[in-house]
Amino acid sequence: MHFVSPAALEDGLAARWNSDRRLVATKDVSRLSKASLPENDALPRIDVDSETFAVRVDGELIEPEPAAELPMAQRYFLF
Repeated sequence: MHFVSPAALEDGLAARWNSDRRLVATKDVSRLSKASLPENDALPRIDVDSETFAVRVDGELIEPEPAAELPMAQRYFLF
């Protein structure tokens, strides 16, 4: 499906658009927050020490491993 503005649908975009996908009007999401998402409502306390860059999530020190692979890194963007 393609998400389009409600005004585009009212203006007859579906009749002019040659696509196999259904057009669906977008909704106002400006009042939604992370807590509005049923599967993603965790709100941990995240602290970053500005001098050491140590990151703590809910008081627990997080020590991430360096990335082994960087997909879509510079070799793909030759500009």
